[in-house]
Amino acid sequence: MKYYFIFLLSLLTSLTFGQPDWSKVQIKEHKINDHMYMLEGSGGNILIYLGQEKVLMIDSQFAPLSERIKVKIDQLSGNKEIQYLINTHFHGDHTGGNENFTSSTILAHHNVKERLSKDQFYKAFNQTVEAKPNSYWPDITYSQEMNIYFEGVEIVLLHSPNGHTDGDTRVFFPEENVVHMGDTYFKDRFPYIDLTSGGTINGLIESVKSILLFMDTETSIVPGHGALANKKELESYLKMLKTMRDRVAKKVKKKKSIEEIKESKLDKGYEEWGTGFISSEKFVDTIWTDLTRGKK
Repeated sequence: MKYYFIFLLSLLTSLTFGQPDWSKVQIKEHKINDHMYMLEGSGGNILIYLGQEKVLMIDSQFAPLSERIKVKIDQLSGNKEIQYLINTHFHGDHTGGNENFTSSTILAHHNVKERLSKDQFYKAFNQTVEAKPNSYWPDITYSQEMNIYFEGVEIVLLHSPNGHTDGDTRVFFPEENVVHMGDTYFKDRFPYIDLTSGGTINGLIESVKSILLFMDTETSIVPGHGALANKKELESYLKMLKTMRDRVAKKVKKKKSIEEIKESKLDKGYEEWGTGFISSEKFVDTIWTDLTRGKK
């Protein structure tokens, strides 16, 4: 996790902060149950499902880590082939390794293919990230919901419209009671909402509210970034999102400027949530920008 906050800005903006020392990144496994593991390295959390014959994988982190990720999966699976790779969205810390898993069938929302295949301009950073070659693109895409069966196990891909991006997928394993949230969930941290790529604060809130309907107190939750979580912790995240949105909205209604809003200490009670990549000030600015789009 500590590497993610350093590298995401570089990833999104193509700025150069020096070549990362990938040799220092360790791929660590966190057991969920007898055949499911969360892998932590640098970038978005990976989930692997170990079938009887093959492996299903969710997200691929950065390309320089692919060989180490494969080694870890081989160790856990007994050298089984990775049949499916699901991308939760298009950002490079979740899709950067796609080109090294081309023997797998890649699945994602159709907006992931659209954004990987075209140059992406990030207004917040005034930078453009170039389109990726088709070795990164998903082989199969969907629009709203898709069910697949991996060795007889049902897996549900649920689109989250305009949450973190416009191409988010939550991956639900009903029989295992496990959900991979992608970047619709940053555990115990303010999230990055990619406004340029269709993300919105209200969409993110609805994304969390809707997936909570599938959960109970025993559900295991893999966040896009952070430690394994449970329903209670996700509910705390939802409360934070709604509280911060409502605090900013009240200031906007009173026609306060963004400078005045930032000085209002709207993160009261959530000061620790701003110690990651997204500071309290950045999160407030993101919400304000979203809520006032088209009204300035």
